[in-house]
Amino acid sequence: MVSRQGRVPPRPLGSDVRATVVDGAVAVVLAYLAVDAMLDPPGPAFTGPVWVAWLTGAAVGLPLAVRRRWPLPVLGWVAVAAATATALGVVGIGVIPVTYAPVALALYTAATVAGPVVATVALAGSLAAPAATIPWLYRTAGIGTADAYGSEVPLWWQVELGVTAVVVTTAWATGRLVRWRRTVQADLARQLARDAVANERLRIARELHDIVGHSMSLIAVRATVANHIAEQRPAETRAALVTIERTSRAALTEIRRLLDVLRADSDDSGADLGPSPGTADLSELADRLRSAGLRVELRLDGADDLPQAVDLTVFRIVQESLTNVMKHANADHCQVTVRARDGGVRIQVLDDGRGPRPAGRRSAGQGLIGMRERVTMYGGTLATGPRPEGGFQVVADIPYVAAEETV
Repeated sequence: MVSRQGRVPPRPLGSDVRATVVDGAVAVVLAYLAVDAMLDPPGPAFTGPVWVAWLTGAAVGLPLAVRRRWPLPVLGWVAVAAATATALGVVGIGVIPVTYAPVALALYTAATVAGPVVATVALAGSLAAPAATIPWLYRTAGIGTADAYGSEVPLWWQVELGVTAVVVTTAWATGRLVRWRRTVQADLARQLARDAVANERLRIARELHDIVGHSMSLIAVRATVANHIAEQRPAETRAALVTIERTSRAALTEIRRLLDVLRADSDDSGADLGPSPGTADLSELADRLRSAGLRVELRLDGADDLPQAVDLTVFRIVQESLTNVMKHANADHCQVTVRARDGGVRIQVLDDGRGPRPAGRRSAGQGLIGMRERVTMYGGTLATGPRPEGGFQVVADIPYVAAEETV
């Protein structure tokens, strides 16, 4: 179901659920690797109870399953758990960076969501934990030479600390880069939305120029004629007609002067001479789409006497909806219903599209913004989204009585 505000309710099985499943799997893997590093390291192995190793691995790795929901608390917990395990010797000496791999992943997540100050503090804390505990472990364990007995690799705390620092810092830098890219993309999306609204308002202004211009021209002509033939009428009638003539001409001049500012120099001046399209042109529009292979079912009910501006708005909404169907929906059939009654008109466009919804409908977003701008201009509502039985729907309700009185 689609809400009246045009929002699509969240689906229970979506990207968030998939991300949680992936994070859970990664958390289990990192927890297991931490335990394996404790029990079978290249250096001296952990000699305590096995359950302590498993408990430590769970404490370090499993919180990553909820890192997207609580990034900073998870980072704090994981960093403290890794530092505590290192200080107590519950790590794999020679592969201590494995224990800090969950810290690096948690820091990456925090860096993608936190501001610069918080992210910098998080990096400092994540580096301070191994910097304080790894040298402490080597000193308390008595490992001070590069040739420790029974070791498969040379043991230097400087190397382990250096590798850990590089891994943690790289994860933080990657997270900041991802955050920057997301910010740029969000700014670009907002700018595109603003441009779409501005372009649609410009288009509306041009069309209103034609509508109001033709109407005011007709008023001016009739008032002028009435003024010339009203010699035998009372003086009050003549004075009223003179006022109508002067007011209509002045208003027409001002409207054209103001709205001409919005017209681009590259516009085709000949386009202004043609009549504005309306619901009467929907049949021709549907025929063109049928020739392109789309089965269009058009139903018009009471749409013959719509005000000119509302009539044009209905046409533009249906036109944009059908354009999106052709471009993005991969549909075979589309049903268009325009029903006007009780001082309002409802436009409903339904399709049976099978196209990829996430990518396809995002690319149609500029058209949806334009439709919403037109509907909002009349105080109406627009609802868009997937249909429960499949396909996509656009439903617009426009009250036209109030708009007609305003004009």
